[in-house]
Amino acid sequence: MKGLLICDCDEVLLHMVRHFGVWLRETHDIDFAHESGDFSAMTRRGGGPKPTQEEMWELLHGFFPAEMGRQTLVPHAREALAALSQVADVVILTNLTDTNREPRIAQLLGHDMPYRVETNQGGKGDPVARLVAEFGDPVTVFVDDLAVHHASVAKHAPGVFRLHMVSEPDLAPQVAPAPDAHVRIDDWQAAQAWIADRFTAGVPATATPERTSA
Repeated sequence: MKGLLICDCDEVLLHMVRHFGVWLRETHDIDFAHESGDFSAMTRRGGGPKPTQEEMWELLHGFFPAEMGRQTLVPHAREALAALSQVADVVILTNLTDTNREPRIAQLLGHDMPYRVETNQGGKGDPVARLVAEFGDPVTVFVDDLAVHHASVAKHAPGVFRLHMVSEPDLAPQVAPAPDAHVRIDDWQAAQAWIADRFTAGVPATATPERTSA
C-alpha cells in the first residue's frame, strides 16, 4: 500500500509572511514584523492606531486570493513532493476558506505541484483522521508549521507521523519545536529523507513521540 503525505502549504511549500508584509507596506502603509512570529505585529506608518484584530483578519483575507501570485516556492519543496509522490498519495491541507480552494489549486499547478487540495478552518486533526480513513489507513505523515495543528492531529489521529516545519528563515529561529511533533525539520531535502524512511519502514507512529530534530 502507498503511504499518505498530508502537507500544509503556507510556510511549508510556499513563502507567505514575507510577501504579506511587503504587500501591507506597499498597499496599506503598514509595517509587519513577520520575523517575530506574531501575526498581530503590525504597526501603521506615521504613528496611526494599531490595526484591530478584526482589521488584521480583513487584511489577511485581502491577501487571499488576490495577492497569492506574490508567493514564492520554498527551496526543494517541489522536488521533494515529486519524489515522495512515487511512494505516497499527496494531499495539501490548507487553512483557507473554501472559496480559496480553486485559487490554491491553480497556484500550486503554477509551481508544477498537481496535488489534491483540501481547505479547512480550525484544527486539522479531524480532517487528517478522515483522510487517513479514506485512503485505507496507510502509513501517514503530516507536515505543518503550526504547533496547534500538531496537537490536534496527535489527539484525533495519533498513528500519524508529525513533522514540524517552518520554512521561512526569518521566522524559524523564533518558533520553538512543536511539543506534539515527532521531529522538527525546516529543510525539504532533509525532510524528504525522513518522510521516505517512514514510508519504507511501513510502521505507524506511536501515540507519544520521542521528538527529535534534524
